[in-house]
Amino acid sequence: MFFAFSIIMYFMGLISFCMKRKHFLLMLLSLEFIVLSLYLNIFIYLSYFHFEYYFSMIFLTMSVCEGALGLSLLVSMIRTHGNDYFQSFNMLW
Repeated sequence: MFFAFSIIMYFMGLISFCMKRKHFLLMLLSLEFIVLSLYLNIFIYLSYFHFEYYFSMIFLTMSVCEGALGLSLLVSMIRTHGNDYFQSFNMLW
């Protein structure tokens, strides 16, 4: 039951990522939701087969680093461009 819930969470995150492409903050939040659903999926998988949870802690650490990197990019883009609209700045410079 939890496995189906994590799959539904994953696809809802993908749908929100595809639909909310206007604001960079909403894209980051949907990516974090996808990472959270993947973490839940890994946790369920490891507990089902009675494995250690060491890999889930590494995954959680990497996802925190990814979130901090995304927030720093968001702050940098807001400081340079004044908003978080994804179409208002050119990524190629």
